[in-house]
Order: sequence, then structure tokens, then C-alpha cells
Amino acid sequence: MQLQEHFNLKDLNTFGIEAKAKYFAEIREKKDLRDLISSGILTSESWLILGEGSNILFRGDYDGLILKTRLSGMTTEKCSEDQILVTAAAGESWHGLVMRCMDHNWGGIENLALIPGTVGAAPVQNIGAYGRELSEVLEYVDVIDLETGDEDRLDQKVCAFGYRDSLFKQPKGKKFFISSVTLRLTTKNHLINTSYGAISTVLMGQGVEQPTLQDVGRAVISIRKEKLPDPQKIGNAGSFFKNPVVDAALIESIQNQYSTLPFYKTENQQFKIPAAWLIETAGWKGKRLGNTGVHEKQALVLVNYGGATGEEILNLSQQIMDDVKTKFGVQLQREVQIAEGKSPK
Repeated sequence: MQLQEHFNLKDLNTFGIEAKAKYFAEIREKKDLRDLISSGILTSESWLILGEGSNILFRGDYDGLILKTRLSGMTTEKCSEDQILVTAAAGESWHGLVMRCMDHNWGGIENLALIPGTVGAAPVQNIGAYGRELSEVLEYVDVIDLETGDEDRLDQKVCAFGYRDSLFKQPKGKKFFISSVTLRLTTKNHLINTSYGAISTVLMGQGVEQPTLQDVGRAVISIRKEKLPDPQKIGNAGSFFKNPVVDAALIESIQNQYSTLPFYKTENQQFKIPAAWLIETAGWKGKRLGNTGVHEKQALVLVNYGGATGEEILNLSQQIMDDVKTKFGVQLQREVQIAEGKSPK
């Protein structure tokens, strides 16, 4: 393993932000981590685990160590007549895993197609889309403690999943390096979910009346390609904000002014409002400020038109958050991780 200094991160974050890391290391096998732990650099420097850089905003240069996940490989284990355990290494492409599972007719993650990022990043965010969340199919996560080098296996319950949240975002969980993720998927009798978003509309337009999991996956890919900009063409990190969850009183207050307010009931008498609706209604969709702005087709997406700094994008997000709070009384939260070179421990 080679430790590099002053490493350029522009090609390793989908925003395309110009930033450098004080130190940079690629983790291709578990031994690389143990070598780093033995060297003491993880206690002397701040550090950050980086997958595909699709959910991160570098505010500036990173004054510490970037650990780039390169672990690869996939194994399977049949566990019943209609279920299989699929284990993928942390450095594998998430969408690549989804496509391989669809090719083998393994169901459960087809609604999560085309979500950018690595397999190892998926549990951190508890990724979700179109009516499904990773936590619904996750069996366990294998981790390495970056303080001790010890390996452990954390089951679904221990991972403490929530809406775009998990143990790995909490202080006690940030010391873990995820080495692999194991999913419990179906091999037959699949639970097909077409109820969310435009999936059923797309399938209906294609004349599909009894969709397979492959039909659902292809529909999701089509929808995402239509709504979300390609990071290869314009810098972005997908959805920048979480959909806020509020109480009934706030829903009623907003409805008094906006009768068309969309919302969805969740647990404990709480309601989820689409953040995109709030941002668009506040007038931010398609708005541009210098080298950054809000995407013209999707209000949740902030973009780098070229040459934007991380600070500029962060400032834009704060302006949007302040405006939405003023107009609706709703506090938006960022979904994208802000990297500032501070130790996560």
C-alpha cells in the first residue's frame, strides 16, 4: 500500500470540486487497513472513508487522510428454497451489484437501481428509493474497527437504521470501516413493488401488466435518467436534501396557504413532505448563482456548472434551507456529507 501526499480529489467526487487531500491511501485488502492502524496515522490525522464520492461535498482541501475503498468480490449462499444471501465487498459498485442480481433473478433491490456509490456506502446512508430501503433486505455488515483492527459482524438491528440514517453516522459507529455487506434476496415469489412514484405509469406506458423484477429495475433506471443529471456531464451529488418529517400541526399550517401540499403519513403520527416540492414552491428550481445552482429538472439537486467551490455550493444550500424555513416553517436537512477535514471520532 502506498501513502500519497497532496492528492487531487477532483476526479473522486461527483461534484467535481477542486480539492486536495493531505494524505491518500487506497484500501485493496484488509491488510492495508491493519498497516495503517499499526503506523499510527489514524490517531494522528483526521480521516475520511471515500467510496465513489457521490454523496460528499468537499468544502475545501481535506487536511487529513482519505481512505479510498477498493475492496472487491462477491459471494452467494443459498439459505432456503426461495432466498439467497449475497455478500458484496465494500468497494463494489452498488448499481453494478443491482444489475448482477437482476441478471440472476434475485429480487429485493431492483427499486434501488442506478443509485450511485459503492456497496460499502449503502448502509451508512441506508439508501432508499421508489418505496424500498436497504434496511429491508440487509442481513449483516462486516466491519473493521479502525481503532483496534478487530473485525466484527453487525446484524440489521445493531445497525440502527432510520430514514437516511444508521449507526455508521453516529459517533460510536464512525470508527467502523465497512468491508462487506450481506443481503437476503429472493430467488422466486418476489415481492414486486410498483406503488411509488412513476414506476406504475412507466410500466403501463410500456404495456406491462404483470411486471417482473427486471421490468421494475428498468423502469427505475429510465425514471432516474430522465430526472437526474449525469455527473459526467454536470457536477452533482444527486439529492442534496432529505425529505423532512413533520407533525400534523405543521402540515395543517402549510395547507392553509398551499392546499396542493403533497405529504405522506409515516410512523407515530408524523408526515413526510417532498423536499423538492418545498424548494420548487419557494422559487429555487432552475435558479443559478454564479457557478452553482439548482437543477432545472429536479429541485433536490444542486449542481456545479464548472469552477464552483465547495463553499459556494454549501452557501447555496444554506440559502435554500433558510428560505424554506422562513416560508414554510420546515427545517431541511442535508443528505450530502460535508467534508471539512475534521476527525469523525
